[in-house]
Parts: sequence; structure tokens; C-alpha cells
Amino acid sequence: MSKKVVVISSSPRRGGNSDILCDQFITGAHSAGHQVEKFFLKDKKINYCTGCGVCLNGEKSCPQKDDMADLLSKLIAADIIVMATPVYFYTMCGQMKTFIDRICARYIEVKNKDFYFIVTAADSNKQALDKTIEEFRGFLDCLDNPSEKGIVYGTSAWNIGEIKNSKAMSQALEMGINI
Repeated sequence: MSKKVVVISSSPRRGGNSDILCDQFITGAHSAGHQVEKFFLKDKKINYCTGCGVCLNGEKSCPQKDDMADLLSKLIAADIIVMATPVYFYTMCGQMKTFIDRICARYIEVKNKDFYFIVTAADSNKQALDKTIEEFRGFLDCLDNPSEKGIVYGTSAWNIGEIKNSKAMSQALEMGINI
């Protein structure tokens, strides 16, 4: 059965290492017959959450006029959400954090979703990326019935393209195929 997959690439570098792994995941998902949409956060205008509280009771939408409303609709319609980030100072990049914060406006509607995480870092130690994964899990803790399905750890990748010689490439491809 074909599933709707939304891939969120938060790399500030088009073709960066986490973005490359997104493309591998997408190749796998397409080959398995799934519908995939990729969003490159760098290309979107997403303001910071201002904490104004307008959206808190669910009666009103976020008053900010940017690209987040469309992205939220895509997340809500998806069966599977893939979130990819480069790891900076052992945390997710600012673009991903801003995106997650803005989900607040409709987070109760992001329910019963399968999640995959893709993280890349210059560090060679996979455990060094655990803090970033815990940030993603903290986000999932706020959602209704999320399911973490898989993680691709891309380590030892600093310069653009260094990830291409790693086992993370085949892991991302296989994960996309097997959703």
C-alpha cells in the first residue's frame, strides 16, 4: 500500500550530507511505490514562534504569515515524516528547531505518524549524536501516538559529499525501501 511520505531537510547547505541522505531515503521510498514530497527548509520562510498564545486553544491559527501553514498541512496529511538535520555542537540545527517550535500551532493534529530521523555530523562517534536524537524524541513525546521507526546516523562527514563513502548511504536507501 502506497504511503504519503514527507521529508524535511533542514540542512543549510543544499546537497549537504544530511540532504544527500534524504535523497537516498527518497530514492528507496520511490522505488517501493510511495508518494514522497521533500521540503528544504532553507527555501522556506519560517519565522520563530513568538509565544503569543493565539494558537494555544486551537480555535485560531498562528497569525504569522509565512510558509509554515502549508508545511503543517503537509505533515498532517502524511503517513510518514522524515526529519533530517546536520548536528551542530551536538544538537539539531537551528532551522529544524525553529520548524519544530512552529508545529505548536497544530501539533495535536500531527498524530498516528511514523517518524524516521537522519542525523549527520563531523564526529566519528555515533553516541555523540544521541543528544540530537533525544531532542527529536522530546518532540515526539508531545504528539499523539507517534512511532519512531528508524534512525540513520551519518558520522565522520564534515565537508559536503563526505557522506557518500559511508554505510549511511545504503542504510538510508534501505530504510526508504522498507517503510
